[in-house]
Amino acid sequence: MHTLTQILGWVGTFLFLLAYYLISNRKMEATGRTYQLMNLFGAICMGISVLYQRAWPAVGLEIIWALIAVMALCKIRQGS
Repeated sequence: MHTLTQILGWVGTFLFLLAYYLISNRKMEATGRTYQLMNLFGAICMGISVLYQRAWPAVGLEIIWALIAVMALCKIRQGS
């Protein structure tokens, strides 16, 4: 289980950093579905990893991060 949570942590980190890079270099729109999905899945992966490690402040951060992404995806869906 430890190896799986480490892999998920790295996947989440990669998704966050890739999303940040793409936004910073204007390769993607912050209001786009892809960006929000990257944040949602990044938060889920990181959330599982930090939950396993019982890093409670980080768990809280990932829950809030995921909720923000879900709310943004709901707005995107309503607008389309």
